[in-house]
Parts: sequence; structure tokens; C-alpha cells
Amino acid sequence: MPSRTRKFRGLRTHGRGIKAGRGAGKQGGRGNAGLHKYKFKSMLIYAPDHFGRHGFKRPANIVARPRSLNVGELDAFVPTLEAAGAVVRVGDTMVADLAKAGVDRLLGGGETAYAWRVFVAHASRHAAEKVTVLAEPPGERAGSA
Repeated sequence: MPSRTRKFRGLRTHGRGIKAGRGAGKQGGRGNAGLHKYKFKSMLIYAPDHFGRHGFKRPANIVARPRSLNVGELDAFVPTLEAAGAVVRVGDTMVADLAKAGVDRLLGGGETAYAWRVFVAHASRHAAEKVTVLAEPPGERAGSA
């Protein structure tokens, strides 16, 4: 019995029609091929938002990027706080003004070796459980303006 190839010698398409045997023939190409040509109508019906820009992106200079610090990183952050003049040791307690060091929020990850009292703009609930969060910066009195 002759092989399939031998059987179709001279028939040009080997029994597969005009384009069926080449790549993604008979389905109009692979993937999104032809969406601007012969599949344009189906694109308009089934995926009208496929092309073009959508939404907007806020300018980078107005996007707030608060600097966060975990409770567990406070001990390693002491040299930076000292350089900013934002930490005072009172007995075995460290009193710090994180706002002076550029920290916007305190998160509750980790543990510390010292007892801490900190002033910071925002503190998570877990951070407030682990350290004492002050209502005003250390060294300032309420009502003095």
C-alpha cells in the first residue's frame, strides 16, 4: 500500500483544501490576527474596547508615597533618628519623633528590644499595641502656639 505522501504526489494540496494545511489556515489566522481587516466587524461586536487608551494615570508628582517603618525596624533606625535629632533615651525607654526623620506611618511588624514612645502621623492598630504612640511630638506642650 502506498504511503499517504506518495498517494498525494502531484495533487498540490494533499487533500487538505487550499490553506488548511498551512499554519492557522481556515480559521483566519492565530489570535488577534486581522482585527483591523477581515475580523473588524467581530471586533466591534465582541471586543469594542480592545484598541485605544482607557482610563487615566495620575501624574507622579501628585501621588502620595508615604514612608513606612515597621516596629521591628525601630532598633536599627536609631542612628538615623539620632542624626535627625529625633530620639531621646529616658531611662530604658526610647522617645522618638518619627516625623522629623521623614517617617509618615508606623506598621506593626516585628518586635523591639526597647520600650518605645513615638510620635508619628499614622500608626496601625498593631503598632499602637506594641509601642506607645504620642499625640504630640516630644518636647512640645499642648496649647503652646
